[in-house]
Amino acid sequence: MVKLALVLGDQLSADIAALQAADKQTDVVVMAEVAAEAEYVPHHPKKIAFLFTAMRKFAAQLRDKGWKVAYTSLDDPDNSGSISGELLRRTEEFEASAVLATEPGEWRLIHELQDLPLDVTLLPDDRFICSHGEFEDWAEGRKSLRMEYFYREMRRKTGLLMEGDKPAGGKWNFDHDNRKPATDDLFRKGPPKAQGDPVLEEVLELVEKRFSDNFGALRPFHFQTDRAGALRALDHFIEHALPDFGTYQDAMLQDDPYLYHAVIGLYLNAGLLGPFEVCNRAEEAYHSGHAPLNSVEGFIRQIIGWREFVRGIYFLEGPEYPRRNALNHQRKLPAFYWGAETRMNCIAQAVGQTHDLAYAHHIQRLMVTGNFALLAGVNPAEVHEWYLAVYADAYEWVEAPNTVGMSQFADGGILGSKPYVSSGAYIDRMSDYCKSCHYKVKDKTGEKACPFNLLYWHFLIRHRARFEGNPRMAQMYRTFDRMDKSRREIVLAEADAFLDRLSRGTLV
Repeated sequence: MVKLALVLGDQLSADIAALQAADKQTDVVVMAEVAAEAEYVPHHPKKIAFLFTAMRKFAAQLRDKGWKVAYTSLDDPDNSGSISGELLRRTEEFEASAVLATEPGEWRLIHELQDLPLDVTLLPDDRFICSHGEFEDWAEGRKSLRMEYFYREMRRKTGLLMEGDKPAGGKWNFDHDNRKPATDDLFRKGPPKAQGDPVLEEVLELVEKRFSDNFGALRPFHFQTDRAGALRALDHFIEHALPDFGTYQDAMLQDDPYLYHAVIGLYLNAGLLGPFEVCNRAEEAYHSGHAPLNSVEGFIRQIIGWREFVRGIYFLEGPEYPRRNALNHQRKLPAFYWGAETRMNCIAQAVGQTHDLAYAHHIQRLMVTGNFALLAGVNPAEVHEWYLAVYADAYEWVEAPNTVGMSQFADGGILGSKPYVSSGAYIDRMSDYCKSCHYKVKDKTGEKACPFNLLYWHFLIRHRARFEGNPRMAQMYRTFDRMDKSRREIVLAEADAFLDRLSRGTLV
């Protein structure tokens, strides 16, 4: 009997579980570009174009290997509009007896497949290093779940950067070496730009017609769209950027969006690259003397530590996790997140880069756009949906914990021990944004005071009952209490006035 092997747009790996379980001689691979997936949030046009193009090329590669592929393009007149609809349609067409599917990375899709009136087998996604069961076993009985201790277990499991049972260099973490601001460098190389091809051009035209109103620039389009291109991007990173990745990974420059970042997250999360091969390449660069330990360790920690950890949290906490709001923040997401004008240059730079590239690195997301949303009390569900929509590497399993947990502290401290908030001083230290801003980062009060300075204290005071007893935050409250009373009142009053202007849609 015929079975259908479902391959989703973020499962573009030749050894994905559904393909491993299927029989090339009798079974049919089902792939589909559907409105339900393209429109459940207003995805960046570049993200849609990347996935549709990569899917089409992957389907062609499967056919070349002898698979029968039933592929549905978005503009197919018979397109049912959803993954479940396509499976029902293809089941009837091929008289299939069952569906083989690799577990999706979003609860929404898992439930959709489970609710089908078909025999659906959900197979574990074994592209990850840590299974759900392993993470549950690690988490059980712990008072708090901290990535650092999980990361050490992943180092031991994989053997990456290990010298026997000891970490290379005698330390697990070299993060203290990785916080230097970057200087201008006209010769710094960004990621390689893919050349156009007929498949890509066809998709770009389709996306232009269907998603022209979405936030984000579709052209120029430079993402790689197949495994060969993803491997070239990895090669380029290892050769040109990895040596300085660690040192400058927190830096921000308004005329250099990539700095020394890998920009391979979208390829990893879509399945064009695997975490083991990426980490092995980085480790080889360390052993050969090409890249220093602080850079290689910092990069590997992002992959086998943080990436695996947030996936574990997402599945451990369940489908309601993305809607948590522990701080009861209710403000609407400001219009400048969707491109409206703002006088805050750091926000304008991060959002503008996101609009143009569907990319921003982790500090731009965490300490600029995320930091402002948290300080201003924006509803975390709106922040979550914005990040899910605008970045090419965003899927709920990885994006929701990063946003709801780390960035917005909306999970109440499950993922992080303290909220990631800062005044303008941090942004000034790590970037060149403040030099050309309407506001003055050195001003703590007054007409030109940096909004981050005002909102920082406002956030701490309105949540004092929750955070004053946190050992990592007690010093901040002592600093506020030592301020002159009149200055404290001015800071909070000016923050209130700023938030009022924000709520009214006034230019800020």
